[in-house]
Amino acid sequence: MPMPEPAAQPVTTVVGRDISELLAPEGGQRQPLDGFDGDYVDIVDYIVRCTHRIWEEKRVSLIRTHYAPDCALHTLAGDVRGAEAVVENTVKTLASFPDRLLYADNVIWTGDDRDGFYTSHRITSHMTNLGSSEFGAPTGRRATVTTIADCVILANRIVEEWLVRDNFSLVLQLGLDPHALARDRASRRERERGTSPAGRTDSGASTAEVAPEWRPPAVEGPADLACRQAADRWRALWNHRDFAMVRDVYAPTCTVWAPSGRVLFGHGEIIGWFVHVLGAFCDARTRVEHVCAIPYGVGGFDVAVRWTLDGTHMGPGLHMPPTGRPIHVLGVTHWRVVDGLVAEEWTVFDELALLTQMYGGLQ
Repeated sequence: MPMPEPAAQPVTTVVGRDISELLAPEGGQRQPLDGFDGDYVDIVDYIVRCTHRIWEEKRVSLIRTHYAPDCALHTLAGDVRGAEAVVENTVKTLASFPDRLLYADNVIWTGDDRDGFYTSHRITSHMTNLGSSEFGAPTGRRATVTTIADCVILANRIVEEWLVRDNFSLVLQLGLDPHALARDRASRRERERGTSPAGRTDSGASTAEVAPEWRPPAVEGPADLACRQAADRWRALWNHRDFAMVRDVYAPTCTVWAPSGRVLFGHGEIIGWFVHVLGAFCDARTRVEHVCAIPYGVGGFDVAVRWTLDGTHMGPGLHMPPTGRPIHVLGVTHWRVVDGLVAEEWTVFDELALLTQMYGGLQ
């Protein structure tokens, strides 16, 4: 009697795993990866190990085999086009922070090797500012910063990426004045408008085509239902202004890790955060551009929501009096949903780039 085939191993999960274990996967390929390098076992392994190779092992040349030649990288501070521009920016960052270490906190994903994978990779970086950076002369200070990189991957290459990093927190840890930096960036943007270097837009804000509003699939499994619920809740919280809904969405003991080093706990502080942001941008509307989810624990889900927020800086809050400046925010939020409620949240957007937009209206 033939022996049964061994059950396929589940796709790699990151939470609670040591990096040494993640870098040495066992058991062979865990999902179809047509067109990918043969040593990757699944899409999470691809994201974690190629990131480690590029940054920790300094194999920057791998970008040319892991990014499409015409890839698009979107940030709130501006867009980057092409793998060579990604190589250039990576070398510059390593020159500024040569000891940078990137720890994978989570990879939330969806898709397949036929139509493409989508991954949302949350990273904690520890680094020392030992070289000149986009923020100025080296300060010698240590910093820890959170980044989320959302990627579309097909046949071993990232074809599009949305990158959000907590730069406001970073410059504070470097001992720099974010307002002075934002004012300088706004002035420089006005001077350089229309004369940007190759591979970069001529504006300080992303000029990517507006992504379509995310819609749930026609046939839904448990993860799809979690995505739809997350998208509906996100829109309602920001667009309906029903702040009491926080009690229906978040667990009473939820912790929210928000931009610029903010840590919120419980319903009262979370409601205060929504009021604080929307008090500054009273007409703001959010758009949900992508949602994906993976199982967490028994019956729970880790959900990644990529979103934008557009409005006018009409009220006090977020560091300065109202300027009347139109604002655009690109952000990514990771929700840990347990028993139907958000038990923990990580939200990242570039508040330094947002502050630059505000000062841009004062030039």
